[in-house]
Amino acid sequence: MRPGALTVGAVRGAALLLGLAGLGATLWSGVDEPGNALAFGTLVALGELARWGAAPQEREPAPLGAAGALAYALLGTSAGSATTHGVLQTVAVVAAAGLAGIVPHIARGRGPGPDHLARRVLTVGFAALCFQPLYNAGAVTEHLGQGPAYALFLVLLLVLTALCDAVLAALVLRARTGFPYGPLLRDELRAFLGIGSAVCATGTVMALGVAAAGLWALPVLAVPLLLTQLSFRRYAAVRTVNRQTIASLARATEIAGCTPPGHAHRVAALSAAVGRELGLSGTELTVLEHAALMHDIGQLSLVDPVEGGATALLPAEEQRRIALLGGEVVRRTGVPEAVAVVVERQADPYREQPRAARIVRAVNAYDDLAGDGAGAALGALERLRLGTARDYHPDVVECLARVLARGGATGVTSAVAG
Repeated sequence: MRPGALTVGAVRGAALLLGLAGLGATLWSGVDEPGNALAFGTLVALGELARWGAAPQEREPAPLGAAGALAYALLGTSAGSATTHGVLQTVAVVAAAGLAGIVPHIARGRGPGPDHLARRVLTVGFAALCFQPLYNAGAVTEHLGQGPAYALFLVLLLVLTALCDAVLAALVLRARTGFPYGPLLRDELRAFLGIGSAVCATGTVMALGVAAAGLWALPVLAVPLLLTQLSFRRYAAVRTVNRQTIASLARATEIAGCTPPGHAHRVAALSAAVGRELGLSGTELTVLEHAALMHDIGQLSLVDPVEGGATALLPAEEQRRIALLGGEVVRRTGVPEAVAVVVERQADPYREQPRAARIVRAVNAYDDLAGDGAGAALGALERLRLGTARDYHPDVVECLARVLARGGATGVTSAVAG
């Protein structure tokens, strides 16, 4: 069994054991404060029901459910009365509500993978374990009271929980894709600054609001996060349209017969995999993907098409001319300037290129030379290695070789999916 499968299995197994322990203990001893359990369980279930049809790159598709789960984990009092639900009941309520909320999505064939619920159970269990024993023992109120210090303590606990979730998410992605752990963790931490910070803030306010005003605070405090979720959904829709527009422009060279079918998407997917292997993430990775999709668009300006669209076989000066034409075309499409720069500099000597242009050049040459057979693919990689004195950066070629040895672009989550 691969180490990655062992890692994913360990995360799922730990979540399953924790969930079963919570459900078993709760069924054995009964539910403490059933009203609180029902209210927070309903909130978590509704949050899962209201999840957007998240693309793989969306880190938190059910922010309302996440905030409700974290608020229940950090609930010490309700309308001034101390709670006694503890760690295991918290896990049981969140697990049962999460399952109830995702069943309709699964029935429609659009349910989330098991990793989403496993992370939710583990992170909520972590937050409850950090808070409930201390609060029930009286240590929190004795040292912090119920004022600003207490609120700050809740915020710090939620930040620590978010870090735990980011570590778990990056670990699972590392196991599935084989990409370097550091860039994956950076992506998860960047995501926390967006919807993640809203989830943590709402979870804190919910816990404090219920402590002071009771369960009536829950629907009121859920509204701001719902509005935030709607805003993120609109932003995601705009981003999806942009991806689809760029993908359509990339197909123009194929429709015109300038490049083989699927060439742009193969180069983009493989470039993204190599970029991650080299540590690119966030905006850098998006620019790389978009430039890789549009790298051949300069061929539309040629009077005589390149045979087979294989620009890697052309003289250096002709490659640069096509790249400059492509940069001009890309600028007219309205995409960011950084994408046009990568497209127009993809044929420069690698010592003069930005990192994204080095990747696009090497991957495009590999796809031009590889053909369909395994022998041709090995020959293409060898030709790239022979060209590392001037044309192809040695580090990029070796990263490309490692990615190909793992199965190519399998597992890449990128904009080319749109």
